[in-house]
Amino acid sequence: MGFNIETVNRLLKIDEPFKAPGRLMEILLDKSLREQTFREFLEVSTDVSFDWFHEYFEDEQADRKQKKQDFTPYSVARLLNKIVGSNSSYFETAAGTGGITISQWWQDCLKESPLYYLPHEHLYYCEELSDRAIPFLLFNLSIRGMNAVVWHGDSLERTCRGVFLIENAKDDFLAFSDINVMPYNDTVKKHFDVKEWVPDSYPEHIETDSEKWAAAVLQNLELRKKWGDVFERTSING
Repeated sequence: MGFNIETVNRLLKIDEPFKAPGRLMEILLDKSLREQTFREFLEVSTDVSFDWFHEYFEDEQADRKQKKQDFTPYSVARLLNKIVGSNSSYFETAAGTGGITISQWWQDCLKESPLYYLPHEHLYYCEELSDRAIPFLLFNLSIRGMNAVVWHGDSLERTCRGVFLIENAKDDFLAFSDINVMPYNDTVKKHFDVKEWVPDSYPEHIETDSEKWAAAVLQNLELRKKWGDVFERTSING
């Protein structure tokens, strides 16, 4: 069973597709409801290697006339990322709902054993203008437990509605990510090259405890070292 219009609408508890972006933002900013919704989506499919919303968004949400929104096919996204290769950081402007970013993340995952892969070692930076696409992009990144920055605004004019920090607080590849709204201050403005904040800002919303995240990172690094020592001893003795 795929994520067709009927399935997505049922999971989001809406009766018309045009309600999806607003409903998604309501869900995303409520951690308990968000993670419950994630689990319901995963009951339909656990294949997270591609963007579930590609066809749904293009058929029901894309603004082809004004914004020329036609998203990159999965096969092309995979080819692009194989050509570029894997790095610890990733940048994409006009990210849409995240199809190319997800393809890169999946390739990054496949290059490491689950025992060695740590989310904190990979950062994905996405910029997107569309109010409709942003909720789908945030959903896609956080359900996959990615660490990412989502910059919502005009990449050329550098006018920005808001900056999101998507953070895997447990540093666990099986965990969902937190969603944080970065503060609207001069430090954030300078760091993320924002020329001007535009009206209709996002509400204050912080989920991640930075001290707990740092502790999880240190613990996981120690565990990975122990696993490495075990495999090294096994290899020598074997």
